[in-house]
Amino acid sequence: MRSARMRRVDEAMRAVLSGAIATELKDPRVGFVTVTGVKTSPDLRHARVYVSVLGSEAERTATIDGLRSAHGFLQRRLAAELTLKHTPSLTFEYDDSVDRSMRITGLLEERAGGGDRRDDGR
Repeated sequence: MRSARMRRVDEAMRAVLSGAIATELKDPRVGFVTVTGVKTSPDLRHARVYVSVLGSEAERTATIDGLRSAHGFLQRRLAAELTLKHTPSLTFEYDDSVDRSMRITGLLEERAGGGDRRDDGR
């Protein structure tokens, strides 16, 4: 279980990274990105940054590559904004939870739509 402090650090990092990616990052590979979460290691030396990317598979890959190449810039933004003993090393990962939830919603709608019809004449 994550402590309240770790959740606050994760949320603060998510907010700083979201702002920096949206307003300061000028890499043309980076498309429409939402930082969905951050999970730091207990020693605060590493952080996984989960992102959702709007677009095709190729656009997602290009965006993740752009974020990985900008990790030094983003780490400096974290160091400037947050008072931490160590600035975590960032790893970017695609968060597919939005894709999964859309698929499940589609399946449920398909099931609900198909379950109302009766073909046996009753």
